Amino acid sequence: MALAAASRFLIDLRVGPRTLEVAVELVTSVAMACGPGPFPLMLIDNHLPYPAAILQVFGVIRHRRRKRGRGRLKYPDLKPPPGLLAGVVEKVRDPWGNLLGVRTRALFGRRQDIVRQIRRLHIGRQINTAHIERLNGTLRAQQARLARRTRNGSRLAEALQWSSWLWRDLYNWTRPHSSLDGHTPAMALGLADAVWTVRHYARCVVHVSDLQREIWAEERLNWLTSALDARKRKKLLPTS
Repeated sequence: MALAAASRFLIDLRVGPRTLEVAVELVTSVAMACGPGPFPLMLIDNHLPYPAAILQVFGVIRHRRRKRGRGRLKYPDLKPPPGLLAGVVEKVRDPWGNLLGVRTRALFGRRQDIVRQIRRLHIGRQINTAHIERLNGTLRAQQARLARRTRNGSRLAEALQWSSWLWRDLYNWTRPHSSLDGHTPAMALGLADAVWTVRHYARCVVHVSDLQREIWAEERLNWLTSALDARKRKKLLPTS
């Protein structure tokens, strides 16, 4: 899941194996929600695909130099752009899986800059993932499909994904938060002026033109394409 911690707005959640492809889709949703402005502050756990996914979406090309004057040129790779901040919360466990403690570190950017941004947004004092962990508990409590040892599991991954997206919309538009002075996450972002009811959400008609859908698809494809892939020249097909 991807959560805007300051407004409690749930950006996206993905159902599936924890692979690089799923992580890239999740980071792309964050990039599209934030727009072309400054880079968002990202607080993540120690899931292995996250660094590569963040670099694929936000990374810029780094031209590496040779250590000596001769030899083959090194292939360029991706590096974090200036201003990108990301902190990691790592759980330390023993060989039996018992939790021993929690460690935090800076993945991209300086640690002091990350902590300063966290305190400016009023989402804690140090690097943490408390808001997303709390949301995980809320999701499991309200979604019978995700409860442990239940008979309400989904037989199809698509059904679980669409059910999760429906819960996301109801969470953002119909659920007031005491930490937001009784407002919903949509109200905190200025997307709504009142708390929606479930009937209001179900009867709200949304018209999206085909042109707008194509624009969104093109924007998503641009975010999914890394800087290295965009730099590579397309091979020309042989012609007679």
